[in-house]
Amino acid sequence: MSKSLQARRLNMRAFAREGVPLIETTLLQNMERLAQEAQALEPDSTINWQASAELRPGSGAEEDVWLHLTAKTSVPLTCQRCMGTVSTPLEVDQWYRFVATEDIAMAEDDESEEDLLVMEPQFDLLAVLEDELLMALPLVPMHDECPVAPVMQVGEDALAKEAGEKEEKPNPFALLAQLKKKDG
Repeated sequence: MSKSLQARRLNMRAFAREGVPLIETTLLQNMERLAQEAQALEPDSTINWQASAELRPGSGAEEDVWLHLTAKTSVPLTCQRCMGTVSTPLEVDQWYRFVATEDIAMAEDDESEEDLLVMEPQFDLLAVLEDELLMALPLVPMHDECPVAPVMQVGEDALAKEAGEKEEKPNPFALLAQLKKKDG
């Protein structure tokens, strides 16, 4: 079984006891929701990530399982200024503490600085990684400086139309001058 498949079905307590980090490179196209956000995604675009888990003394008899997840990638997004492709770097560096139930997570969420996850027999680490990368996406992706000047077609069309209308309309004073000449 490949490591990527193992990351899909991971027993977190056993992973923490083992103490060996999982260091992976995953194709961006394999993260379906993240790939849908991308523009002109290269087939060899990757996410470099690492997960490590540890056991720490907890409030109960059993030790708490903690997970540290880091990731780096660059996702091609649509620049909202020039509508071209902007390569957007994304980074994740997040700690999680596992709790037994959703109720415990809800009760402790406001008081804890770390994110809380519910312990599942087979934890889907790649789903959490993809969630974190999606949350790291900028709301409005843009180049710092667009490679080409943005084309404001709507505004330019409106100005051209306005200019055309002004030229088509005769000057009212010119009409009055013509009428005065005819009378005189």
